[in-house]
Amino acid sequence: MQIFSKAHVYDFMGKRHIALAVAAILFFGSIFLLFTKGLNYGIDFSGGTLIQIKYDKKAPLDKIREALYKDETLKNASVTEFGSEEEITIRFSGSSSNLGSDIGSSVSQLLKDTGSFEVRRVDVVGPKVGSELRQKGMMAIAMSLLGILLYVAFRFEWRFAMAAIFAEAYDVVIALGAICLFRIDVNLDILAAVLTIIGYSLNDKIIIFDRIRESINTSKNSALDMIINESVSATLSRTILTSVTTLMVVLTLFLYGGDMIHGFSLVLLVGIVGGTLSSIYIASPMLLWFKFSVEKYRAKEAEKMKAKKERERHRAMFEKGVV
Repeated sequence: MQIFSKAHVYDFMGKRHIALAVAAILFFGSIFLLFTKGLNYGIDFSGGTLIQIKYDKKAPLDKIREALYKDETLKNASVTEFGSEEEITIRFSGSSSNLGSDIGSSVSQLLKDTGSFEVRRVDVVGPKVGSELRQKGMMAIAMSLLGILLYVAFRFEWRFAMAAIFAEAYDVVIALGAICLFRIDVNLDILAAVLTIIGYSLNDKIIIFDRIRESINTSKNSALDMIINESVSATLSRTILTSVTTLMVVLTLFLYGGDMIHGFSLVLLVGIVGGTLSSIYIASPMLLWFKFSVEKYRAKEAEKMKAKKERERHRAMFEKGVV
């Protein structure tokens, strides 16, 4: 399906300074949020206990807090509604050894006078396990960026690899800024969302880079900004269709998926929009900043082609018995 004409070349690079100014505001705004608000680590990464309870009518929050306050371990627990007025979550950090091995039963006993309810979920993560998960999560993001750097450098050229890494880092920072802004708990689901953004965004950049590489050899232009405009314009229909269809799926999850995946889908929404724009206005212009030379690349490709033809000629002579 072709939305935009293949023959028309849009002037993306002519507007790159405006787009970069907006991107810089978002980037440094996200850095500011990270340093001022900081990430709100969930139980997965900070350790603690989460108990999800559903009442048969509106949950009496005041009575619940009053009942929990009687227990030394639970007196500072956070009690919040979860998706509806009937459902709540109770979160508390630190050791739960005072509550016994069956925390759900202990809490049920404390709340027995607050109404009819059922305990739907009990998640317990120790502080040491939470710290290890946090370190491994950061390592997973760092290793994925390193893998991208090596892959793109091997497949394309080091300037393409650096452009992809900077753009991917930008996507991650923007996603973290959104997590800070909306006070989303950072847990394993959010880590999965960030890694998904990296993969999605990289796929978009590889397609554009691939087209730029092809256009360098086939375009009549020698100016890199013109070649980038041709390449982005040629892939624009595919980029828009992929992004819009993916956005529709994630938006459906955001609106109707429930509170369990609300944060996950919100981070993905930010990442898909940011990743698409960074492919066009951050990754591609960086080739200009890194002084990528079209002439040198064409000369290098011509040398490779010449060497290939020479090898084929020698092979043909050998197979025919002519030396």
